[in-house]
Amino acid sequence: MSDLIWLTKAQMRRIEPYFPLSHGVPRVDDQRIISGIIFVLRNGLRWRDAPKEYGPHKTIYNRFIRWSRLGVFNRIFAALSAKGGKPDRLMIDATHLKAHRTAASLLKKGLFPDVSDEPKAA
Repeated sequence: MSDLIWLTKAQMRRIEPYFPLSHGVPRVDDQRIISGIIFVLRNGLRWRDAPKEYGPHKTIYNRFIRWSRLGVFNRIFAALSAKGGKPDRLMIDATHLKAHRTAASLLKKGLFPDVSDEPKAA
């Protein structure tokens, strides 16, 4: 497959300081597994649909879950975005959710907390 995503050595050097230390048994190749995680997430695939070049899908999934719980990816994203400087342009997401017609009655019944500072109608 020529459309596989592989992180370069320079990219790996930028994110390696945020990886947790390996305890005992050495980890499987970080570059291969992280590239597999990016490929699966970018393409919206199931973990089992990851190409074999990235290694076993269970290894890719386990690393993603373990490092997500440890906050590794959050620290990487925060560090990389901080080094980027102030953006020239900001984008607003136009995604919206359509509420069911009965959702408005839930507010009247007090099932959702009041988040506004406006006085309540009598």
